[in-house]
Amino acid sequence: MEAMEFFQRSEGKWLSQRATHHLPFRRTEVGDSEITVETLTADHPKVIEICQLHEVEPNKAAGGAFVRWHGSMAWDKEDENHEGSTVFAIVPDSDNPREGQMLRERGYAEIVPIAGRYLLDEDGALVLITEYETMSSVERFWFAGPDLRMRTSTVKRFGGFSTASFCTESRVASGEGAGSPSEATSAPAQETSDSKQFYSALGW
Repeated sequence: MEAMEFFQRSEGKWLSQRATHHLPFRRTEVGDSEITVETLTADHPKVIEICQLHEVEPNKAAGGAFVRWHGSMAWDKEDENHEGSTVFAIVPDSDNPREGQMLRERGYAEIVPIAGRYLLDEDGALVLITEYETMSSVERFWFAGPDLRMRTSTVKRFGGFSTASFCTESRVASGEGAGSPSEATSAPAQETSDSKQFYSALGW
């Protein structure tokens, strides 16, 4: 399986239930998000545009995806939300299509164009590695079934790990509501602003 096949399997609407462990505070926060994934062909104008933005030849792209999301976490302030969208392009390595670059028009931790690395491991899971100026993240996605996807992520910043997350993501049938975000089930730490700036390497 190659990266585009993985995203084609991910196409549609998903309900993600997340538990994020804020390691410096020894606290756990929960939340829900609704994610919609649409795959894009290699010749889609947005895929070409992102390749040009990163000075990569568009004919090297295998395709891409448009992703939008909205959700909430238990410790959100009244005016805080996790909502947005992004477009990215998949550019496989010429000598190994199971690895390559993921080019994005914007990151989540830093709202600038960002290029990460991806690889498909021996179990068929997709691993995404993103390096920002102030932090780095590693996410691993895998399918437990056709309509059930799992995800783990770790974020490292300021010389040490700050968060580790686990998500269970279930496909939402066409026309089915995704429900409302979860109520808070864990008490917040006293200081969380820095640790909450990063929701996911991809944003969702």
